[in-house]
Amino acid sequence: MTNKPIHVAMLILDYYPRVGGAQRQLAMLAPLLQAQNVQISVLTRRFPGLPAFEMVDGVPVYRLPAGGPKPIAAATFMAAALWWLHQRRPDLIHAYSFLSPLATAVLAKRLLHIPVIAKVLRGGLLGDVYRLQRKPLGNYRLAQYRQHVSAFAVISAEIDAELASIGIPDSKRYFIPNGVDTGKFAPAAPQQRARLRRELALDEEVTAVYTGRLVPEKCVNHLLAIWPALRNEQPGVQLIILGDGPDEARLRQEAGAGVRFVGRVDDVLPYLQAADLFVLPSATEGLSNSLLEAMAAGLPVVATRVGGAPDVVTPGQSGLLVPPDDKVVLQQAVHTLLADEGLRRRMAQQARQVIVERYGLVAVARKLMELYTAVADQNAI
Repeated sequence: MTNKPIHVAMLILDYYPRVGGAQRQLAMLAPLLQAQNVQISVLTRRFPGLPAFEMVDGVPVYRLPAGGPKPIAAATFMAAALWWLHQRRPDLIHAYSFLSPLATAVLAKRLLHIPVIAKVLRGGLLGDVYRLQRKPLGNYRLAQYRQHVSAFAVISAEIDAELASIGIPDSKRYFIPNGVDTGKFAPAAPQQRARLRRELALDEEVTAVYTGRLVPEKCVNHLLAIWPALRNEQPGVQLIILGDGPDEARLRQEAGAGVRFVGRVDDVLPYLQAADLFVLPSATEGLSNSLLEAMAAGLPVVATRVGGAPDVVTPGQSGLLVPPDDKVVLQQAVHTLLADEGLRRRMAQQARQVIVERYGLVAVARKLMELYTAVADQNAI
């Protein structure tokens, strides 16, 4: 080992200002990795109005051409990324998702002998493995990944099982979950919480909160569908929805009394600290950053039993898990927590403890650095 920095090229389809869970994870981990002697370059698609290069919070971001119809856009991005990798010769490529980023990274491995680490972003019916298996030449691409990818960063037991099912050996699967800044995302003191509730106009009613993108797979419409019945059972309960997305206009039209749309906010923490309960009704997930942040902030949760939620939430201790697409059970679970302040308080303490012990951002960065070092050293040998 030397003190030479490890140069890692991060291949990701979107990056700031286009924001999702993967982008937020990368942005949070970047300064911690840079502090551990990792040189990071982000390679992503270029969209109209965005510069070809800029520094984003100290990280160089290269936006590569990817215009035209989907097949042409994918081929253009791949060619531009390969040229960049040929010119810069990073020590590693870390590809986010099984689709264009990993296909590009594996081709770079074959042509340029740069080792590859892959992060699977999501499991289940809309996940990376499922989608790739149904694409033309999908099984061929999976065979290439088995052969040429040095390591797979796994964020949930669901994804780990999917990788095992397609023949990825144990020796290549590394559990490195998403992380959360537990120093920032922490419960508010009682006086601060009371002040936040006044400032955010949450009144004195019990408040549930959802944070995330407003897209079909998040199933926010299920929350809207059950909310009138919950208000009949407990008049005055509130639902706060933070986020934006293509479903926003339709969801606003469906919302009834006691539902407030805030839109996208730069900092969700005040809402988490002021709320009483977090709800995530998704049909599919990887490992939800919103879930981790809510639990770190001391909120009990109701989440669907998808993605990494069963890894994080112990039913009856830190929250409640419900089947996806079951509005009856979802309503029952939300009602249980809305109606029982003592239960919420006990679950909130457990939720915070789980995140601090297992999902702290510093520990995740350390695991990722260890993996980078091991793969880079093996490649050097």
